[in-house]
Amino acid sequence: MNSPFLIAGELEAGGHRLVQRVYYEDTDFSGLVYHARYLHFLERGRTDYLRCLGVEQRELLNADEEGLVFVVHRMEIDFKGPARMDDMLTIRTTTEKAGGAKMVLSQEIRRDDTLLLAAKVIIAVINAKGKPRRLPEKLAKQMLVASTAL
Repeated sequence: MNSPFLIAGELEAGGHRLVQRVYYEDTDFSGLVYHARYLHFLERGRTDYLRCLGVEQRELLNADEEGLVFVVHRMEIDFKGPARMDDMLTIRTTTEKAGGAKMVLSQEIRRDDTLLLAAKVIIAVINAKGKPRRLPEKLAKQMLVASTAL
């Protein structure tokens, strides 16, 4: 099925694209999306980006004796405009850097052509015991290639 509304989004030139609808539960008393709900949209974008790359985070935890886990270390968010109930939002995720013990991802949330939010997310790569570990070179390369062109 070649639909722009695939449940996990899709890889396209320059990264990953996920479409999400705004529901009543995402809004506050004003009818606008509550600021913390944007974190949920961003997380879905990052998780489905990995899923479209063939990476299951649960499997990474048990991939070897050390385990591999991704955790948000730092996030910078610029809110540009509000989203409202029933809006169709596009979450775009692109890898800026992947290597060593961290990844840097850029994310945007748009309604049509209007930029509503821009974020830079620094992801720490750790083992199952919470200690830093290197991102496997194959995965780093896969993420960088996916964010350039398909």
